Amino acid sequence: MRPYPLTWLYVPGDRPETVTKALAAGADVVVVDLEDAVAPDRKRYAREATAERLSDPQPVPVHVRVNALDGPLAAADLAALAPLPGVRGLRLPKVTSPAQITRVAQRTARTEGGGAPPLYALLESALGIERAYAIATAHPNLRGIALGEADLRADLGVRHDRGLDWSRSRVVVAARAAALPPPSQSVHPDIRDLEGLRTSCAHGRTLGFLGRAAVHPRQLPVIERAFLPTEEEIEQAETILKAAEAQQGAQALADGTFIDAAVVTQAHRTLSLAQRA
Repeated sequence: MRPYPLTWLYVPGDRPETVTKALAAGADVVVVDLEDAVAPDRKRYAREATAERLSDPQPVPVHVRVNALDGPLAAADLAALAPLPGVRGLRLPKVTSPAQITRVAQRTARTEGGGAPPLYALLESALGIERAYAIATAHPNLRGIALGEADLRADLGVRHDRGLDWSRSRVVVAARAAALPPPSQSVHPDIRDLEGLRTSCAHGRTLGFLGRAAVHPRQLPVIERAFLPTEEEIEQAETILKAAEAQQGAQALADGTFIDAAVVTQAHRTLSLAQRA
């Protein structure tokens, strides 16, 4: 996986041909979904088809979103998929407590082949948001947290998109406090509204998100472009680092920009992200 994955493409697990197309679509990570994208009478087939596909390593990192942890299907999903070499991560929906993470980590520990699949928690309720930091620090195998905004919006009764901004910031702060990567944004459900996607990504970037989940390949280039530094940002970062190399300590650039250690650190991050492509 790239050091800075920006695109996470969801694809239904009961459509093997669509999974094949997704692997060639250019996403940094493909997420095979066994949960919301699969009808109840197709759940078993989705698990079996996904297990067959991921019995070997894949050309692109593949995560699997299993069914809800408090439901009857998650245990079978975890048992079938966690040991497979093609599974590079397990995405856990509707997480509400650190104990759920601990139990999954224990269930998915591999006895052979080394290590266990990294876990990623999706926070989709008010309770999950309230416990964000506790969940983020529940177990070393947890490598990331993110929001599931459709369920969260319904749980909170939020009508306007900006009504989720507090929850979004809470998750960003929890991830940082737990030394996890910045969360990726939740999906933009209208696959035709690319301008709306672009605007939403720009807003998410200001909140501290990095990258975004997608439900269609046409969304991928919009997401990637939105989260990569602009030419102006790259030039500014280069100027800051040159000035810092020439003179140690706090200083001000000719344009009035104040430079200290925090600004230098951010400049390094900007250039590292710019180099991912």
